[in-house]
Amino acid sequence: MGATGTVLKIEALYVEHSDWLCNWLRRRAFSREHAADLTHDTFRRLLERGPMVSPDDPRNYLVTIARRLLVDDVRRRNIERAVLDVVASHQQQIEHITPERITAAVMLLDSLMAILDGLPKPARTAFLLRTLEGLTQQDIADRMGISLRTVKRHIAMGLARCFALEEGPASL
Repeated sequence: MGATGTVLKIEALYVEHSDWLCNWLRRRAFSREHAADLTHDTFRRLLERGPMVSPDDPRNYLVTIARRLLVDDVRRRNIERAVLDVVASHQQQIEHITPERITAAVMLLDSLMAILDGLPKPARTAFLLRTLEGLTQQDIADRMGISLRTVKRHIAMGLARCFALEEGPASL
């Protein structure tokens, strides 16, 4: 059967079942316009598939396609919502940047640099490999040629100094 036969079968399905499918979708899509769009997308998907055999249960066949479109639509909307939330959150963070916050951030970075400079070189290296590069402790031990226990001690030293900074400069 050629393309013309497929189009005729889909046209017959459309004439016979589109109103029913649109009503079925309206109960799930909560909008008459959205249900109509999904109904047309269902039949568009049939046309895109090409040659078609007549389904034994046309309504079940159409509902299966429409359900998949609904799921895809929900996923797309969830992704859009998540992206919009991230953008809104990022914009709020940017809007709350003040000269005082910039000064506080610079002071914090200066303090962190002083802490790192005050660590022995092996401890600083181990701490930075763990916190910035995300290496495992075993990977750090292998890279530096030291024991796993020593790596743990170095990282603990760096963390202790950072926690001391959180408590205030007097505890350093």
